[in-house]
Amino acid sequence: MFGLLFIQMSLAFGAGMLLNLTPCVLPAVPIKVRTILHETGDRPGARVVSAGLFTSGSVLFFAALGLATALLHLQWGVLFQSRLLLGLLSALLLALAVMNFRGRGFPMPTALAAMHSVRFLEPFLSGLIGALLSTPCTGPLLGGVLVFALTQPAPNIVAIFVSIGLGLASPYVVLILRPALLKKLPRAGAWSDVVRQSFGWALAAAAIFFVQSILPAAWRAPLWIALGAGLVAWVIAIFVRSRDRASRRAVAIIGLAAAALAYAGTQPGSSAQQDIAWQRLRAGDIAALPALGRPAIVEFTAQWCINCKILEHTVYRDREVVRTIRQHGVVPFQADLTRPDPALERLLASYGGAGLPFVAVLDRDGHEVRQFSGLFTSGSLVEAMKTLN
Repeated sequence: MFGLLFIQMSLAFGAGMLLNLTPCVLPAVPIKVRTILHETGDRPGARVVSAGLFTSGSVLFFAALGLATALLHLQWGVLFQSRLLLGLLSALLLALAVMNFRGRGFPMPTALAAMHSVRFLEPFLSGLIGALLSTPCTGPLLGGVLVFALTQPAPNIVAIFVSIGLGLASPYVVLILRPALLKKLPRAGAWSDVVRQSFGWALAAAAIFFVQSILPAAWRAPLWIALGAGLVAWVIAIFVRSRDRASRRAVAIIGLAAAALAYAGTQPGSSAQQDIAWQRLRAGDIAALPALGRPAIVEFTAQWCINCKILEHTVYRDREVVRTIRQHGVVPFQADLTRPDPALERLLASYGGAGLPFVAVLDRDGHEVRQFSGLFTSGSLVEAMKTLN
């Protein structure tokens, strides 16, 4: 049994490393990069302490999550269904954005500052926040491991979750301990201040993304418009005021990248006649799925799910996907888990889903014939739907 546990812990460690490549972790990248760059010029002993604290923050979060899963039977992904958590996380990200613009670190109480602990709080919080932000993407990447974990005793569950935290922290720990790996980066200068400030815009965008789940729909567009206007004003101001060519080049690249992202996010990708006519799946509709007499797809999504938004702007706007749904008479259902819904969560678990995004492809008798967890291609979804008839 220990051998199987070791294998699962190894898989969890590897998946934790891969989490760094998922969109969920992107809002944490500015925080982590700031931590790494702060440590590059310090003594080896100080870097070891910072690396240990960074790892501790990541491991502490996942250990607590594992303990809650073992003792409270906490279902995966429910953290981001909490309005309180989303509000606090958004406030924290916004505060980090402001501090990043001002070029300052985390504020510390006077007592801790007197103990010279200011510089050691940042790596710990960086690891902690990075772990928290990764959770919406962890379920799809660790589906099999999590299913195994939930059948184990509490110590084994915690050990598997700790392995996730260790894997998530490992690439950044290596960079903190071996700053020589960063020597190929250009020397710091005025351009690096521009890049640092751009991280503030990324953090502000992350704050808006998470807080929009708890705000009225009418507030969402004005918030994004205000962010875009502020970013445009900042780009113009830097470009006009700066006499440093590297700074101008950096802000131009950042501005073009932001414009490209905004364009991709606002493009409909298809005409109104080609959109998928999603039907909201509610708890009372679940019993009727086997009696539809038509094939169906059930997409489990949420407002706070970054990967879900990527699918909505790519796969679900693909013309071939829309055409296949119509030609094969597939009924598209959307199960919204932005807020807790025990019935929909049980349905997700019955299909073998461990996190969002998740799509179940059903035949005309309501039997699941294919599932997609995490990000996937439009071609794979089209292929699955073409086998239903």
